[in-house]
Amino acid sequence: MTDSTTNIRLRGRTMRAGLLAAGAALLLGVSACGSDSGTGSAGTDTAPAETTTGGGAGASGTNAGGAAGASAAGSGGAAAGASAAGGSAAAASGGASAAGSGGAAAGGTVDQATVDAAKQALIAPDKLTVCTTLPFEPFESDVNGEVVGFDIDLMDMVSKKLGVQTAVIDTPFEGIKSGEATASGKCDIAAAGMTITPERQKAMLFSEPYFDANFSLVVPSDSTAKTLADLKGKKLGGQASTTGLDYLNAHKDEFGYEVVEYTGFDLQSQAILTGQVDGVVNDVPVLAKLVKDNGSTVKAVEEIKSGDQYGFGMKLGNEALAKTVNATLATSKSDGSYDASYAKWIGAAPPK
Repeated sequence: MTDSTTNIRLRGRTMRAGLLAAGAALLLGVSACGSDSGTGSAGTDTAPAETTTGGGAGASGTNAGGAAGASAAGSGGAAAGASAAGGSAAAASGGASAAGSGGAAAGGTVDQATVDAAKQALIAPDKLTVCTTLPFEPFESDVNGEVVGFDIDLMDMVSKKLGVQTAVIDTPFEGIKSGEATASGKCDIAAAGMTITPERQKAMLFSEPYFDANFSLVVPSDSTAKTLADLKGKKLGGQASTTGLDYLNAHKDEFGYEVVEYTGFDLQSQAILTGQVDGVVNDVPVLAKLVKDNGSTVKAVEEIKSGDQYGFGMKLGNEALAKTVNATLATSKSDGSYDASYAKWIGAAPPK
């Protein structure tokens, strides 16, 4: 994926009642999750020209898939017993925390003056401009010309709080994780299944963590490998600019495999499906969907404890927006809408 593949989708303000209803059901004790119950959210991975769609203020998309096939523990079908091989990636990077440099203030309530200040600072009037990198299902993907996913649901909730629409820009992850996309005014916020790390906190102001992510090892269905240690002399694919790739590089000498880097998840997934590599490592929910859709070709064999946590990235100093985002996240967790969206896209109830 190159810098020329930037596309904008504008999402409307119309509230989708389905997600809130599901949230209410969860609060009443009616389970809305049901692992492996997703119907599949596969769409085209090709970004279309600019389109305008509805549903920006609430839950987005009619796709009820999510990472179907992920277990209630979010293992994505990996073999029982998560491995902590070589220590966590988060520990290797210094232990990322939203409370560190570039970390936003704690979530909770936010006064109207702060919300108004956040809205006033938006780069485009009446739009929350969101940078993401497609595809990274179930967090963001293109389904029939509309960008949907767990991240997008949460961004729509923020847009509703601000009283604006959500405009999604598909742009390379390198520019997102470096902070360039937000620092340059390309977007107000980055929502891209992005792990909070100390290095990234130097370039961006992060929200409170909203998702805990481990890695999954996926291999061909006929492979006898069960762990990274079984892949000595083999090729393993990683996605560029991700903590999964960092993990592979950190342990390649220990386990004796070769690392092949791919610029996007679409290319990484094609590599394992077509036999270009002997295994791939990426985040559990993302690879769970790949395995569900291609169960006769690939399988998940190991879940690797990473300690990673996702956060939304904003321009350094944009405290008003960060506080608004954190308050929205806190509200969504208390009213059930976070749980409903999590169950819809991840395929399980969020850990408590």
